[in-house]
Formats: sequence, C-alpha cells, structure tokens
Amino acid sequence: MSDIHDYLAEFDDIPGTRVYTAKRARQGYWMNQFAMSLMKAENRERWKADERGYIDQWPMSEEQKLAILDRDYNRCLDLGGNIYFLAKVFSTDGLSFLQAVGTMTGMSPEDYQAMMIAGGRSPQGVRSIREKR
Repeated sequence: MSDIHDYLAEFDDIPGTRVYTAKRARQGYWMNQFAMSLMKAENRERWKADERGYIDQWPMSEEQKLAILDRDYNRCLDLGGNIYFLAKVFSTDGLSFLQAVGTMTGMSPEDYQAMMIAGGRSPQGVRSIREKR
C-alpha cells in the first residue's frame, strides 16, 4: 500500500460490507445526529406526526433524507449512516433489530435469525468485488 487512502479503499472491495470509516462518519454526521435525536420521547412524537417536516430541520442531503424516509437502511449505510444510530429510527417504528436487519438482507426475520444462530454467513464465496473471487 502506498498510502492510507489506498489502504482505506480496500474496505470498499468487501462484498456486502460497509466498513464505518472516518470518511463515512463525516458524510453521515447529520443523519446520525438526527437518528440519535429520536432517543427523546418528544422528538419521536414530532417525527411520527410529520416525518418530512421533522427531517427537513436537519442539514442532510436530500438523498440521505429520502433513504431514511424510505427506510432503505442499506442506502443509509452507503450514505454514512451508522447501524447503531439508525436503530433509533427502526425502534421508533416498532421494529426489533432482528426485523430491521432482516429487511437489509432480503431474508425474513426468521430465516435471518436461523442463519445467525447457525453461525452466520459462510466465509466461502466472493471475497473481492473487484476481483470477483
């Protein structure tokens, strides 16, 4: 590796994984601050009453706002969201972590839970997006 940027770029080559780097943290700062605001009951009520009005108070990109409004958690991660902060959004919706993460995998919560209990996804398969191996 010639520099830190080359090293960090390697993280983007891991299929199905978004490594939460400082770059992602900076990109998703306001998205994550919004999500953390839902820890307060009064903010959850404001959010439930007018999602668009509430989210428009945060200086996020329109793309980030739409990802949250669409509950597209994978897109939120792509745009700098942190799953532990985003948990405040799906918890406010009444979803468990298991239910929300199941939607991110395309699996039912039951199938996702069974896979995880059995040890998770197999390490076999595509290990590099770039090299397709």
